[in-house]
Amino acid sequence: MRASLAAAFLAAAVALPAAAAGDPGRGEALARERQCGTCHGAAGVSSLPNIPSLAGHTDEFITLQLILMREGIRIAPPMNELAQGLTDGQVEDIAAYYLSLHPGPPAGGPDGDPAKLAEGATLSEALRCGVCHLPDYRGRAQMPRLAGQREDYLVHAMLGYRDGSRHGTDTSMNAVMYGVTDEQVALLAYYLARQK
Repeated sequence: MRASLAAAFLAAAVALPAAAAGDPGRGEALARERQCGTCHGAAGVSSLPNIPSLAGHTDEFITLQLILMREGIRIAPPMNELAQGLTDGQVEDIAAYYLSLHPGPPAGGPDGDPAKLAEGATLSEALRCGVCHLPDYRGRAQMPRLAGQREDYLVHAMLGYRDGSRHGTDTSMNAVMYGVTDEQVALLAYYLARQK
């Protein structure tokens, strides 16, 4: 009986998402103070070209990116300068805040060209996007949310990985995007921007 209870407890603990390391309330105050919404949108949904929406991203992803930019490992002006002075705890608070926000409707809209969506889905399957970013593209751990992200930003990010001007903590995405054509990048971004 005890073994069954322990197994059930362990299974439930594994199934539940981990709580964010930071405090969303403090993160909201920091985001307002630092005017993050000017570019990333008041509710974390960007309306500016090539600026990602942050609402609904995993806290681990945002934490990692802010630290990489703060330390000058990832070059993404003006974020390198804006991340200066943030403590690790403040970074975690900001990340927890954006995790707490609803990502909103897909940036690409609810509908799309069925042929382009099918081609994008085929490409996503071939590139195995759902293995790291999960089958619904919501992201996990240090992998970003792709579902419903701005189409132009997705193109920008994927081209950066493909062309070697953007790096993660490893070269996994650079390898995935190697040999992917501009047309394929556009189709993949079209598809992902319309996922819920």
